[in-house]
Amino acid sequence: MQEARWNDLPGWAEDDLTAAWPAFLQSCRAMTSKPQWLLWRAACDEAKGLTANDNAALRRFFESRFQPYQLVNPDATTSGTITGYYEPLLHGSRTRTATYGQAVLGVPPDLLTIDLSDVVPELKNMRLRGRLQGNKVVPYYSRADIVSREKDFADRVLLWVDDAVELFFLQIQGSGRVKLPDGKLVRIGYADQNGHPYQSVGRVLIDRGELKLEQASMQGIQAWARANPTKLNELLNANPSYVFFREVPSNGNESEGPQGALGVSLTAERSIAVDPRSVPLGAPVFLVTTQPNAGTPLRRLMLAQDTGGAIRGVVRADFFWGFGAEAGNQAGRMKQQGEMWVLLPPGIAPK
Repeated sequence: MQEARWNDLPGWAEDDLTAAWPAFLQSCRAMTSKPQWLLWRAACDEAKGLTANDNAALRRFFESRFQPYQLVNPDATTSGTITGYYEPLLHGSRTRTATYGQAVLGVPPDLLTIDLSDVVPELKNMRLRGRLQGNKVVPYYSRADIVSREKDFADRVLLWVDDAVELFFLQIQGSGRVKLPDGKLVRIGYADQNGHPYQSVGRVLIDRGELKLEQASMQGIQAWARANPTKLNELLNANPSYVFFREVPSNGNESEGPQGALGVSLTAERSIAVDPRSVPLGAPVFLVTTQPNAGTPLRRLMLAQDTGGAIRGVVRADFFWGFGAEAGNQAGRMKQQGEMWVLLPPGIAPK
């Protein structure tokens, strides 16, 4: 992190901070249970008394209570990749039928998670996943293995959905909603992962010459899948990673976003997923990038409230677009370059 001045942040003076305020208050609520709470407490306590729709007052608050630091990559560059994600809607059932034949799995009981920091403290945040084979720990089953061993996971099925491609993208997004035949919506969220690295199927299709680079968006991959149903399973299995889910109890507020890694509901267009090794979860982050597949500036205050398996690196973020088809349209087309400034209260030493 490199110390910056407020006028170094392009577009800071023009952003509507009232749109980010609810997400900031969510971060404050989460911070009360964190070890660094004492350093955040003064700012969060002051925030309780501010008028949420007074943009000028909110700007004065951030400028008096926080110091901006620009994120810098190990190679001294300040630009990185900004992608997008969303909460999809799938159609499914509690029982398997001819229409609903794709299983959404919960965490299997034989999946082991090994926290390496218990052995080597320097490996904090590093975990291995595997299973026991005799008295040895071996890698957990890959996506291809899990799909081919369907009967072994019969008791872990949460729901059945109607579309393998939509299920695949649900695993990439990490959370979603499933509409049952009676119209009820069931919310599901990320529970665990099989430990295998994520492999982009878009990159696989590009390398095989089946899609051009500019076609390898979520929408382009979906179109390829519709046109090549006999090749679909083989393509999906090229990505060995597999995500397991849990059913999220409804709180009756369907307008709320899914819960992120910080433990609070995500706010559409104001929450991002980050690499927590570089950006503290809960922190405000000023993001300077462009709209999906466009040069139109997108400059706004975001809150680092989530993480993701593919979100690795210093200047790297995943922009949460919200719920539904339009959010998916934006998220699927987003792969922009951007810069990021982390806002920290006094006393929190940057890395």
